[in-house]
Order: sequence, then C-alpha cells, then structure tokens
Amino acid sequence: MNLGILKLFRLSLLFVLIQGLNASIQSFDFDLIKKGKTSKINNTLLIIGGIQGDEPGGFTAASLVSTHYEITKGSVWIVPNLNFYSIIKKSRGPFGDMNRKFAKLDRKDPDYNSIQRIKNYIKAPEVKIVLNLHDGSGFYRKKYIDNMHSPYRWGQSSIIDQSKLNVDKYGNLLEISNLVCSHVNKFLIRQRDKYSVKNTHTRHGNAEMEKTLTYFAISNGKAAFGNEASKTLPLNERTYYHLLALEKYMNLMGIEYKRNFNLTPKVIKHLITNDIYISFHDGNIRLPLAKIRKLLKYFPIKKDGTLEFIPSNPLMTIIKNKNVYTIHYGNNKLANLSPDYLDMYEFKQNIQIKVDGVYKDVELGSIIDVSRNFIISPIKNLRVNVIGYINKKQKNESGLKITKKEIIKRYSIDKHGKIFRVEFYKKKKFVGMLLINFSSKLKSIKKLLFNTQVKKLVKKNLMHKDEV
Repeated sequence: MNLGILKLFRLSLLFVLIQGLNASIQSFDFDLIKKGKTSKINNTLLIIGGIQGDEPGGFTAASLVSTHYEITKGSVWIVPNLNFYSIIKKSRGPFGDMNRKFAKLDRKDPDYNSIQRIKNYIKAPEVKIVLNLHDGSGFYRKKYIDNMHSPYRWGQSSIIDQSKLNVDKYGNLLEISNLVCSHVNKFLIRQRDKYSVKNTHTRHGNAEMEKTLTYFAISNGKAAFGNEASKTLPLNERTYYHLLALEKYMNLMGIEYKRNFNLTPKVIKHLITNDIYISFHDGNIRLPLAKIRKLLKYFPIKKDGTLEFIPSNPLMTIIKNKNVYTIHYGNNKLANLSPDYLDMYEFKQNIQIKVDGVYKDVELGSIIDVSRNFIISPIKNLRVNVIGYINKKQKNESGLKITKKEIIKRYSIDKHGKIFRVEFYKKKKFVGMLLINFSSKLKSIKKLLFNTQVKKLVKKNLMHKDEV
C-alpha cells in the first residue's frame, strides 16, 4: 500500500477531574489529508465524507482514497470523517443535521468550530471542485415509478444546485455531472443501479438546500457536487459506486492516480472488512482487526491509563468508558480492551524465533506465520509469556517448542482461534508483543500496512468519553 503523503490531524478528547466532578471537553476533530502536489494553477479536488454519520458508503470511499490511492499528478484533499462524532454514534447528527448548518449557525452550536474549519478549506484558493459524498434513500428517477424509484429519492444520483456557475474552471456543472453519470453507468452491477443527474435548483427557492455544504461552496465560487449511493445497497457496493464517480472527477480535472487494488465490489468488501489494523506502543503491539474477539483481557496499557495508537485508516479511534477501551471503526465497535496497567520498558532489539525449524530475526509487533511449531530464543533479562500456553515448570517460556494444540483456543485474539499473543517482560515491565498466526489466510495482508507504511501516520491520542 502506498499511502502517499498522509497527514492525519490530531484527534483527542480531554477528560478532567476536578474535586470529584467529571468535566469533559469533546474534540472529535475531523482529518484533512492532502495527497499529491498543489501546482501554481490551483487545481485541487476536495473530497468530503461523513457529514452525516449514518451514511458509511461516503465516508468509507473517502477513507479508501486516503489510504489506497497514490496521486501521481495534481492535488487531492480528503476529509473522510467530517462529523466524526456522528460516525461513532451512527447518527445523522447528534446535534442536528450538520448539512443544514452552512447558512446561519449560532456560535454555541457544538458543530460550530467544525463548520468554520471546513468552510475555510472549501474557500481555499487551491480548491476548484468540492465533492460531498452521501448515501441516499432509494433510487432517484426523474419520473415517478414507485415509492423507491421516484423524484423524491436521492440514491444513485449526481447532485447539482444549478446547471452553470460563472467561474473560470468547471462552471459547466450539468455537463460535468452528466459525464460522471455516463461513466458510472458503464460499470453497473445491475441495471437498477443506474445514475442520473438531480438538479435541486437551489437558488430558486429551495430553502432546505440553501443551508447545505454544496450550496455554500457554490455561493463562494466553487464548483460543487454531491454524489449519492443508494442506502438499499450493501456497503461495499455503495463504496464501489462512489469510487467510480470519484475517479471520473479526477479524470476530468487532469488528476492522475494509482490505486493498489482492483476496483470491484468483491475486492472493496475485502479491503473494508480485512485490511484493518491498529498499532500501539511505538509499533511494539500490532493487532489485525478483521476477526478480532469482542473482548481482549489483560491488554497491556501504561499505568497512567494513556494509550497512543496508530490506526490503519482515519475512521478508527479508541474511546475509554470507565475501565474499558473500545476500538471503533466507522459505525462499528470492533473490540473492547480490558487493561492490565503496567510500566513500559523500551527495547529496540530484534527477537529471534525458530519457526518450523527455521530461525528468523523479527521486530516486536510482528505477525509470524507458523505451520507446526515455534521456539522463542532466550533473551537476557527478558521473560517470555505465551498467552494461553500452560506451563507449570517454568515462568519464562523461552526456549520451549510450542505447537498450536498446546495453547488454549479461547486465549486467541481472533474468533477462529488461530492467532495468539507472545508477550515479553523485563521483570514486571512490559516490553512488547509478537503474534503467532496459525492461519494461512492472513499471510497476504499481514504486512500490507504496518511493516512499511506505519511511519506515515501520525499518532492519535486516546479519547475518553463517559457515554458514547
């Protein structure tokens, strides 16, 4: 995976204790990710997903552009999680519909700072096209067919506020929208999914649409479009159609790109569900999240309760609720971490492990494929603990040949009982972890992100929330 230039802005929530009172300051800030290079001609595409948290096709497509596309010519800015709190809540908008707050907004509104920030990005001189990604109900049709196929529906449409805009570039909104629809319609999964242009004629008295992000952009001289995928479709198919449209917009702007996957619904489903990881403690712990158990017990966390992590995409975060750390990914809660609070010890050396009779030097945090057995070579002053392996004779489990059948299945980190933790300690201080993978299915993806790309992501601080 080539992440290009990925700039993830800090996401945090400050939790303060004052004489027994819990005072919290939320900050579910969205990410702005810049890819490619801005030229003197100012020709940037701004992609926005997640303005409404219950529309995962849009924010998933934006996230995939940020992680799986390389922009080789031109400039693309991506905001994959504009209303991150609503994504976590799986809500259209916990504080009201954010996409109706671009005309007038009280400074006391919880969304005020996010709205002002995204307005500044929209108005940036570099930006020439703004694309807002949505999932809409049913299937838009110009003429009424039935309740799900009618002019009142939004799904499978390219949205414009007006036909033309008096600007130097990309003012031919209707023409561009028609070209995008024609492109998408060449690659339909089924004929029912065909795309059409929906013109809301906003300035002719459409009061609701006057409050939207795209009309704000239009009013500030920026070509703006909405792209709607039908909520009737499964997530991978919605994402597929969004990406088809996105690629056509890039093509029309002369933006060139490479993606590291085949654009099919099946491959997208794999990327969404399997190509997801999270890393802790400077990469000394790395968890594949595809089939992770709902609860991981005795998970090593610093004694002060802080937890820094590196997600494989910007739709992930961790929220602490009482004494449980929950990994969130888009609209989903993937796993709860029950903490084992420990002091940490910094250890930079590689670990020697004998895998099926072959010696290997590996970094802490690695995922090791094993067919038959493994042996962790002894390391001076370090103790090895294979979680789920029962050994009554010695505390340090280095130097022992261990097979899968000797490890209790319920101690695996995955639901299939294939992946197990090997932890390293210096006295009572935690050093790091290896994962032993007895499943060949993980081989093709286990190194896709973390062994080469993790340094391109900025660490995010833990968010604390009493109730999410």
